[in-house]
Amino acid sequence: MNSTIKRLFLFLVTNLIVVITIGFILSLLGISGEGTIGLMLLSFLWGMGGSFISLFMSKWLAKRAYGIKIIDPRNVSGTEIRIYEMVRRLAERESINVPEVGIYDSSEPNAFATGATKKSSMVAFSTGLIKMMNESELEAVAGHEIAHISNGDMVTLTLLTGIANAFVIFMARIIASAIDQALRDEDGGGLGFLAYFLIVSVLETVLMLLAYIPISAFSRHREYKADEGSAKITSALAMANALTVLGSYSGQLDKKNSYSIAKIESRKRISIFSTHPSIEQRIERLKAMR
Repeated sequence: MNSTIKRLFLFLVTNLIVVITIGFILSLLGISGEGTIGLMLLSFLWGMGGSFISLFMSKWLAKRAYGIKIIDPRNVSGTEIRIYEMVRRLAERESINVPEVGIYDSSEPNAFATGATKKSSMVAFSTGLIKMMNESELEAVAGHEIAHISNGDMVTLTLLTGIANAFVIFMARIIASAIDQALRDEDGGGLGFLAYFLIVSVLETVLMLLAYIPISAFSRHREYKADEGSAKITSALAMANALTVLGSYSGQLDKKNSYSIAKIESRKRISIFSTHPSIEQRIERLKAMR
């Protein structure tokens, strides 16, 4: 099974688990979605529940999607123990539990942190990143990921996404119901099931697109904060140098990779839907810290 098919399969499995779990909870609570209050509860459970189930599965999913090898400090040496000790020292500086540390095989330079809580987090590095960077640059990247964990970014982004999902589910159905009522007369009428379904689908797409504007803005903000966090526990120069190395990468990028430190972007203008600032903007902010 190649990596793309494997990730698609795991994505489908994750969504199936979400649907089954939320469906069971709705059935257990007897929530049908009828009436405004029922629809609000239904939207909340689907929006928030789906986001948090995905969060709690994120570490498991990442390990399997990328074939991450977790480093056991008792049974490794060389590069692996060096990277583990690097993460351990930085975690202690931030006064957080030492996360699981993993390495996965990929030529793309990348690192990411994931996990539901600070106590159950993981930091993973690609082999491409390890080969491209020197010790101080790699430490700065590790510091960036430790800052994400220390700042609670995964949980905060999950909350924001869950609220957005719940709002989109609720408003799409409220607007579709209003349109359905407006088209009714004494002889009945209205949208009908198929038209109602299509309108809800279009509204959810449009509203989710709008919801991604503040979500993306927060994501860019957290990247700046993680850079600053790394600069404080390593150095601003090292973090800037690490970003320069990332910016020089000329290989094939996985644009759909949701786990990324940089989402390498050379344009100085970033769209309102960009989850990461440009490398140039990040470096400029780090220079201002020195």
